[in-house]
Amino acid sequence: MKRQSEAMMPMPYGNFKMIAYASRKREKMPHFAIVSEHLDTSKPVLVRIHSECVTGDLFASKRCDCGEQLDKALKLSAEEGGVVVYLRQEGRGIGIINKLKAYQLQDTGLNTIDANTHLGLEIDAREYDVAVKILKDLGINAIELLTNNPKKIEAIANSSIEIKKRVPLDIPAKKENYGYLKTKKEEMGHLLSVNGMPK
Repeated sequence: MKRQSEAMMPMPYGNFKMIAYASRKREKMPHFAIVSEHLDTSKPVLVRIHSECVTGDLFASKRCDCGEQLDKALKLSAEEGGVVVYLRQEGRGIGIINKLKAYQLQDTGLNTIDANTHLGLEIDAREYDVAVKILKDLGINAIELLTNNPKKIEAIANSSIEIKKRVPLDIPAKKENYGYLKTKKEEMGHLLSVNGMPK
């Protein structure tokens, strides 16, 4: 896997360089590094490792907090010279077709974990070795990791990238995603503050 192309990308919060990473030049679904123009690798870099969520990132679905997390990560990255690594592993790695099937099961009362296992799928099939390779290619050796996910912390801690601190990325729960966030906290160990059901 290596850089295939890059271009400056003016976004609502600031200017970023968008870099496409793939093993093949004609790869149609590359991973991305979205790099603030103020990146300074001589100090710990604010980094968000974000897995693709078409429903949340693109269509602003309220079933999850992904789109709002991405938006906040880009805002913070613009302010602090950070990087968003965007990994193409939709639906925690199960893909959009299976994700929609899982949503149907959730509408019958199953939580996100039970829906995946009912379909014979992993609860979370994501991997983060590609993110480490991208960060190393960018010359980043020390980071402030913007995450609530202990698996991401563990994956990066077991690499050559040093985590200086974790930066929480809490998004207020909505009635549409309260169960989703509650499951992430109580059954997947995510570092979230989910209170009572919103009105």
